[in-house]
Amino acid sequence: MALTARFCRSFAWGRRLLTGAAGGRGRCGPGRLGGAEVIGYRRAFKRSLLFSALSYLGFETYQLISQAALVHATAKVFRVEEILEQADYLYESGETEKLYQLLTQYKESEDAELLWRLARASRDTAQLSSTSEEEKKLLVYEALEYAKRALEKNESSFAAHKWYAICISDVGDYEGIRAKIANAYTIKEHFEKAIELNPKDATSIHLMGIWCYTFAEMPWYQRRIARMLFATPPSSTYEEALGYFHRAEQVDPNFYSKNLLLLGKTYLKLHNRKLAAFWLMKARDHPAHTEEDKQIQTEAAQLLTGFSDKN
Repeated sequence: MALTARFCRSFAWGRRLLTGAAGGRGRCGPGRLGGAEVIGYRRAFKRSLLFSALSYLGFETYQLISQAALVHATAKVFRVEEILEQADYLYESGETEKLYQLLTQYKESEDAELLWRLARASRDTAQLSSTSEEEKKLLVYEALEYAKRALEKNESSFAAHKWYAICISDVGDYEGIRAKIANAYTIKEHFEKAIELNPKDATSIHLMGIWCYTFAEMPWYQRRIARMLFATPPSSTYEEALGYFHRAEQVDPNFYSKNLLLLGKTYLKLHNRKLAAFWLMKARDHPAHTEEDKQIQTEAAQLLTGFSDKN
């Protein structure tokens, strides 16, 4: 080690000073060390020895601290990865409440990947039938805060953009139709950014389809509010919505029961009963893993019953 060698050299130099080796001979006289000089050299040696020892100890301490920091940072990374793996497993298993309980332990985290998952878990918990209206409202606003923090930590995270947009839309349900419409372009912007960052994320594409569907079927009084808020009010068509729903299905077939349902409902809006029935049957028969899936199965079955009543 470089500093250890330096320490040894300083010690050897000091020894030579004391024995006279540095001046050529060990006794006083021309070319020899006087008493005062020897004392001076001894003091210099002691200072050099002390400095070398402190430098060496300081370096060793620095190394130990650095190694400990590296171990801590590595352990922290592994710990976050482990939490994310558990969270994704619980999400895929439909264990909404367990997932929320797991992630809320880390709500002070600065990790964007963990924060957007916490936003999603908060929102999903709010959607449960067992959640009271008061709790639901708290969870919706809580989800928005987590999503906002995730976006602040990593603007390159497509999921942070996606969940931020979803949560803004949810909050609009409590702040009135004016606020919901006022946020329309912000919501669209973040969905589009999510798709740009990850064109293979079927959910972001699906949500862009919902945005189009919502503005395609907007009632007249909401359109009037939109015209008051914007010089160019947000608008869309069922054809645009259909394009996004099909694109999502192409990216990941049968990924989400609601995409199947909305394909059926959009075809109904476009008066294509044959294709509407096709997609509604797919939604009805899609395996139910969550409460939302079950609700979608019920809605699809009711719409199909309406088909038979008319036939």
